[in-house]
Amino acid sequence: MAAVPGRALHYVFKIGDRAKNAFFFRRILGMKVLRHEEFKEGCDAECNGPYDNRWSKTMVGYGPESSHFVIELTYNYGVTSYEMGNDFGGVTIHSTEILPRAAQHSYPIDKTEGGCLLTSPDGYKFLVIDQAAPTADADPVQSVELHVSNLAASRQYWEQLLRMQPLAENKQSVRLSYGGKQASLQLTQIPDPINRAKAYGRIAFAVPSATQPPLYEAVKVAGGTILKSLITLETPGKATVSVLILADPDGHEICFVDEEGFSQLSQVEPDGEQRLDKYIAKDPFQKA
Repeated sequence: MAAVPGRALHYVFKIGDRAKNAFFFRRILGMKVLRHEEFKEGCDAECNGPYDNRWSKTMVGYGPESSHFVIELTYNYGVTSYEMGNDFGGVTIHSTEILPRAAQHSYPIDKTEGGCLLTSPDGYKFLVIDQAAPTADADPVQSVELHVSNLAASRQYWEQLLRMQPLAENKQSVRLSYGGKQASLQLTQIPDPINRAKAYGRIAFAVPSATQPPLYEAVKVAGGTILKSLITLETPGKATVSVLILADPDGHEICFVDEEGFSQLSQVEPDGEQRLDKYIAKDPFQKA
């Protein structure tokens, strides 16, 4: 298969308390609400996990989804917590503003050898490097880390099958990218079996629609796991997209969405933050 012209988009976190997460991502990390969407029933691609109920999606980040790697906060109504596994490593962010904000709000900061570690209300890790992004137009989100059980097998899958390019490596990990200034994916081998538990997420990439069928065929021929064949997803009042959902050797979920539809779907909503706050205020067991 030829090179894949992919673009890293976002990582999905399931959250149990929208108010606490809104505070963490907005007030501590300094991200902006880019769009907020409400759904009456579960997603055909299980975007909200294996839940057929009302749910919401909130995209937060440091800039438009067209040029920044963002976080998708998935909230299932009535689900207040999720069992954490060991599959997710963390998000690395370069910023000189996060740690002073965390200190101002007395938010816990754990110092590590590589930087300072902040933990979201649901247990997701953020490694903050106290320095500005490499360039003025660079995304502060530099990388996302996933844990794997066999680095060699994972490299074969992500490099040979999904056609990501290695940027750096050592005996325990490798950083991969589809190129450009986009956030990289770091795969790190850990000694314990991978447990995705209930909080497992999903990483998403955009590719041209013409790339999706040959990618599907390549994974099928290789005997890879296909969670959802090419299906169409509709968002009320917005563009329709086609998605292909895969799983790597450790079960990490991977979404490939068509760039054409997603670029329209992911436009920044001027009232996204206000609508998020409106729905948080309606949550019976949450305090904004």
